[in-house]
Amino acid sequence: MVEGSTGSTVPRRQLGRYLRDLRNKARLTVRAAARNLEWSEAKMWRIETGQSSLRSHDVETMCKVYDAPADLTQALMGLAKETKAKGWWHSYGDVIPQEFDLFIGLEEAASDINWYENELIPGLLQIEDYARIIIRTHNHEESEDEVEKRVRLRLTRQALLTRSVDPATLNVGLSEAVLRRPVGGPAVMAGQLKHLLDVCELPNVTLRVVPFSAGLHLGVMSGPFGILRFPRNRDGTESEPPTVYSDGYTGDLYLDKPNEVDVYDNAFKNIWDTALNEQESRNLIIETVGSYEQG
Repeated sequence: MVEGSTGSTVPRRQLGRYLRDLRNKARLTVRAAARNLEWSEAKMWRIETGQSSLRSHDVETMCKVYDAPADLTQALMGLAKETKAKGWWHSYGDVIPQEFDLFIGLEEAASDINWYENELIPGLLQIEDYARIIIRTHNHEESEDEVEKRVRLRLTRQALLTRSVDPATLNVGLSEAVLRRPVGGPAVMAGQLKHLLDVCELPNVTLRVVPFSAGLHLGVMSGPFGILRFPRNRDGTESEPPTVYSDGYTGDLYLDKPNEVDVYDNAFKNIWDTALNEQESRNLIIETVGSYEQG
């Protein structure tokens, strides 16, 4: 089943990535896997590049061939059902193991990320203490061990900004409210904002702050979101469609229809144009650090 989906391609693309990774871990070539599954190599290619939907039964068969763990098999079978949805929310977390995160795979593959936050520092820019407070608050029923695993995972994700090969380009727009919200108290916030100043020294990271004085702008109405773009093919075409991601309280929203991405592109442009420039933003962060350190 190769035809285009009526909804987001994100679940197909992510399912293909995870199945490809499982095949590689099983040390099987595409040809060997196709032979074991009695499929054509062309079909394998369509699956692994997210161009084909799959039945959950087919996913289960592939996972058996790849000797995948039972919990991951169940997660991928659930994801297969989402490939046929008209639009989807990541709302089936009860069957997904903690280490299985769709967004992480998407983020890791991105070459360019535009991110807007109006309440909290983005995960890619969080220090350990700040991240721990947020993760513990959001997962208050989890054990300390589980909280620490999540903290380590969040910090590990940040390597995509400093990796030696093709580090991702990150443009971040922050509401001034993010700087003023004392998550973890003054000491944590001072350390967090100093970290922002350090990270913004990277040539691939740019940050702008939207001050309260800017008044109404599209970010006030959109809420937080990220726009991820992916490396281009040799002929200049997009290897994958741009994807908008929004982290909701009860589920994660993914959008990749061109008209949807255009709406968020326009919102980010409005936010970016409304914000202070990089030096002005830096000055405001330094001033806010001072207010936290003074008490």
